[in-house]
Amino acid sequence: MKSVALHNLGCKVNGYEMDVMQQMLQEKGYKIVPFDKAADIYIINTCTVTNIADRKSRQMLHRAKKCNPQAVVVAVGCYVQTGEDGVRQDEAIDLAIGNNRKKDIVAILEEYLDRRGFSSDTLETAVDVIDINHTDEYEEMSLTKTAGHTRAYIKIQDGCNQFCSYCIIPYARGRVRSRREEDVLNEVRGIVEAGYREIVLTGIHISSYGMESGTSGLLPLLIKLHKIEGLARIRLGSLEPRIMTEEFIKQISSMPKICPHFHLSLQSGCDSVLARMNRHYTSGEYFRTTELLRKYYSNPAVTTDIIVGFPGETEEEFAATKEFVQRVNFYEMHIFKYSKRKGTRAAKMEGQLTEAVKSSRSAELSEAGRRMSHKYREKFIGSEAEVLFEEEKEIGGKMYWIGHTPQYVKGAMEAVSSHALGNRIVRGNVVGFLEEDIMLLK
Repeated sequence: MKSVALHNLGCKVNGYEMDVMQQMLQEKGYKIVPFDKAADIYIINTCTVTNIADRKSRQMLHRAKKCNPQAVVVAVGCYVQTGEDGVRQDEAIDLAIGNNRKKDIVAILEEYLDRRGFSSDTLETAVDVIDINHTDEYEEMSLTKTAGHTRAYIKIQDGCNQFCSYCIIPYARGRVRSRREEDVLNEVRGIVEAGYREIVLTGIHISSYGMESGTSGLLPLLIKLHKIEGLARIRLGSLEPRIMTEEFIKQISSMPKICPHFHLSLQSGCDSVLARMNRHYTSGEYFRTTELLRKYYSNPAVTTDIIVGFPGETEEEFAATKEFVQRVNFYEMHIFKYSKRKGTRAAKMEGQLTEAVKSSRSAELSEAGRRMSHKYREKFIGSEAEVLFEEEKEIGGKMYWIGHTPQYVKGAMEAVSSHALGNRIVRGNVVGFLEEDIMLLK
């Protein structure tokens, strides 16, 4: 039995694809071992979103070869797509597979082993690069289980047509391709039958789901998913403001399985920066979306991503972002310091800021985010909440069940030996904080 060690880098889409690849390998009899152990084969699902991600991908590939110089090291994914020249010259890599062939990884790997022989003496020095051309068709992959037991990520589309000036992903993932509705529904039915209570719809740009046909397909898909018996929660991945029309929000607010947790990617609260980023909305349009959400939902969780230190960002532009995030009053903000990515328009822009300036701005927004997050959680004290419990954890010498509310607020309930709460949705009264980011229920 050949042993395989797997390591995933990057986004939740990569995570989903890694889970499927592991599932396919196990079904074919491969033994999965920890990445820091000796293995016959190492598979690294790479990321290329920043230059740092490229470097981490190379580091993991070299770490694998160092762990077992005679192993077959396989590079998969986005770094392979955008860094072909470097991949071909990298002595740590034996086999490189593009994004659109992840679904075929077992067949590709076995053909490679048969052709080269499972001995390092017979391996040629050139890297085998397998099909890094983009496709117009969605590459179907399907999952029946994940590492967790309560929540499953479901990939519904791939690719992006937005071409933000800082982003390499359209070049790594190609244009928008939507998964067939029936394939999504079948996968979710299987996941629910396997005992999962919650799904998270993910993709590179899920707001574009169904756009190839000229219509918005996300809402019809949600309506069908909502009808699946046994499915308790539907959580949406990152969304763009343009899809959040009043009609869309009104309709999803009538579906109780859809979690009132909306991650609306912002990137900047300043219109001039948004224009340089080639984002397709203004701060005013974004704010109207948050107002609509609060019109149809009581206390929805609105979260976001923000890039600080974008090329040319002035003190006045940063101040506009600070004012805007306070005005929106987010539940959580993920703050990223701008990182130059070779191959993007932003990398060539004038006014590249120093790391010191970017770090200072990141710290300032992060602190504001912590204050807003605490105030949002405080609103739950004294009210009832439903928590889908996921794991047991020891805190302060006591055992607690830990999970999340529909708003993705962490909740805890003291563990009682006679009541296992794993994978159960339990309603309780929120009495205060167990830890800074965990609400205590009784």
